[in-house]
Amino acid sequence: MNQLDSTGLKRLHREWRRRGHGRLALVLDRVQNPLNLGAIVRTASAERVEHLYLIESASPDAPKTAKTAMGTERYLAWSAFDDPVSAIGAARRDGYRIVAVELASGSRPLHELDLTGEVALALGNENHGLSTATLNGCDAVGFIPQLGRVGSLNVAAAAAIAMYEARRQQWTQGPARTSWSVRG
Repeated sequence: MNQLDSTGLKRLHREWRRRGHGRLALVLDRVQNPLNLGAIVRTASAERVEHLYLIESASPDAPKTAKTAMGTERYLAWSAFDDPVSAIGAARRDGYRIVAVELASGSRPLHELDLTGEVALALGNENHGLSTATLNGCDAVGFIPQLGRVGSLNVAAAAAIAMYEARRQQWTQGPARTSWSVRG
């Protein structure tokens, strides 16, 4: 086994782009750290996210954000909003269902939610998560199951996992099925 050369890498990516996939967007609620936003932007570009709806968040073209994103912000469209209602309204008008990624009562494991079709994943502030207004505006709420002693993930790590899960479901057409459920 060898690493792919540039031609092999292009072929691999072209093959995956040909597979069916739904539209994917992110609603970022008060993500303040430009390094976190830069990591999110880079992963979003890699996973073909179409739009970022930014609620009082750092800017993708800020110097620290752009440095971490390594120039990938040029592949994304984004809009800035002063309040969650406006951002969620814009995402809905663009045809997205809004799915929160949050540790909240009533949330289900992310892999059990239907993330196929046109989905906007909502992620919140590094310390406080999603605002109540954003959470209330979502169609579903999912969490990322964790087995260790740490109670939460960095927002950039959570965004990467959630984006990949959405794409995985779109490639395989549906959520993973489990025989257990979470009681809240």
